[in-house]
Amino acid sequence: MKITFLGAAHEVTGSCFLLEAEGVRFLVDCGMFQGGREADEKNRRFPQFDPERIDFVLLTHAHIDHSGLLPRLTNLGFRGPIYCTPATADLLQVMLLDSAHIQEKEAEWVNYSRHKKHSRKRAELAPLYTVMQAQNCLKHIKAIEYDIPVHPHPQIRVSFRDAGHILGSAILEVWIEQAGVTQKWVFSGDLGMPARPIMNDPTVIEAADYLLVESTYGNRAHKDMAATIEELAHAVNDTFERKQGNVIIPAFAVGRTQEILYLLTDLIRQGRIPKTTAIVVDSPMATRATELTLKHRAILDPESQSLLAWGRNDGGPPHIRFTESVEDSMALNNIRQGAIIISASGMCDAGRIKHHLKRSLPRAECSVIIVGFQAFGTLGRKLVDGADAVRIFGETIPVRADIYTVGGLSAHADQRALMDWLKHFKKPPRQTFVVHGEQETAQGFAELIHRQLGWSVEVPMQAATFDL
Repeated sequence: MKITFLGAAHEVTGSCFLLEAEGVRFLVDCGMFQGGREADEKNRRFPQFDPERIDFVLLTHAHIDHSGLLPRLTNLGFRGPIYCTPATADLLQVMLLDSAHIQEKEAEWVNYSRHKKHSRKRAELAPLYTVMQAQNCLKHIKAIEYDIPVHPHPQIRVSFRDAGHILGSAILEVWIEQAGVTQKWVFSGDLGMPARPIMNDPTVIEAADYLLVESTYGNRAHKDMAATIEELAHAVNDTFERKQGNVIIPAFAVGRTQEILYLLTDLIRQGRIPKTTAIVVDSPMATRATELTLKHRAILDPESQSLLAWGRNDGGPPHIRFTESVEDSMALNNIRQGAIIISASGMCDAGRIKHHLKRSLPRAECSVIIVGFQAFGTLGRKLVDGADAVRIFGETIPVRADIYTVGGLSAHADQRALMDWLKHFKKPPRQTFVVHGEQETAQGFAELIHRQLGWSVEVPMQAATFDL
């Protein structure tokens, strides 16, 4: 039995693990690398294996750093099924097409810039994949309900368990039979933070022979939720009352946008921010993701269902508007104060958020609220790190707006929650691999696991292969 770590090794993004046993080869996740030029180069080098020889893919959830290279995989020869939960299958219909559209537009921009700068004709940059290729990829999706075992291969049995991270996210339990011996592998995917809005707590897992666990926030504790909500309310009220500007919130279209809408609606219900607050979601993908969240409301937590009932029956919904067209998005530039604009992408590296940041960062009366993890090299990370100016669309943009980092809203478990989840294992796995963390964070978390639990822990390098 072999596993090769093709991504999310000494870094957060690019989740992809190749497993090989006698007579079967499959992937767990097939994610895009994110964060700067180096990430683009890695995405274009993918894959480092023959896609035609992969039997199937198991997908933990729909976030692009876990799913975003699936269209490239299918375009280059993969013909097998892609297994995921029904909610993930629905989200992929939105997210992969949106990602493909971004790939096409980014390639257009690069080619336009090249032609503008150089008089001689240069080779055209092809998009990483196209909308048509993403549509073809979606034909491979097979939806599997939580807790219903599936056999993607005679030697393999899989169960998807609720990871509590985003809609449809899953922990994978995978039983692999080889030479009459069965090994159990567990892939945490991205684990959610317990007691957070919308999602249920991550499912408890009690046994594994081999475990891959994420470590995105393995070196820190999230801010207390009550303090986080207080900071969110302060940022909104201070911007509206004292500075009289707008609030810009970069947010992942799936998961984070819906969580922010929940919190803002609840603050309005409590009277802690004005009921007249104009909330605008400027992301077609976030609009569709919100619709899908309502479609799958049966798997939401009880608190979310209670707030939905209030919106329908008691106080009426707050003023939330969803834009669709480019013209609607551009019209938001005419709003000078009193609006909360939520837009994607969550790390500020693509999509409509870049336009809003370009116009709002130079305005001292505005605020930007960062509500999620910002990978190294991204525009969002530069804002979190206190940059005085940033580059957007080739221009240097001064940063005069207030930047708030509201860390308690992370959809990822923090160090304590990760350790609490691990402590439910009744005996140590034979080997634990720490993934999905920047190098220093992953290494520190691995040492903590070994020190507190006494487990055998490895922090794999990119492209490392282990025979087990």
